[in-house]
Amino acid sequence: MANRIIAVINTGSSPARKLKELAKDAGRLVDVTEGRRTRSLLIMDSNHVILSSIQPDTISQRLATLQLSPHLNRALTGQETE
Repeated sequence: MANRIIAVINTGSSPARKLKELAKDAGRLVDVTEGRRTRSLLIMDSNHVILSSIQPDTISQRLATLQLSPHLNRALTGQETE
């Protein structure tokens, strides 16, 4: 699913708050914070907006790790063949 992420943004800006509100009104908002403070928004290719409690930098680092490690990426997506 990582390849479906278009952007990871910080929640502090006015445009980010507007995106969140528009997604909520359209029924495209997914909250995965488990009650914690929202720290980032993930914009998906399906126009869904995902609220995350993980810092944007941390998400970016994790995505970079997946892109740099094709073997790990295949294993996580279940495409591993032996």
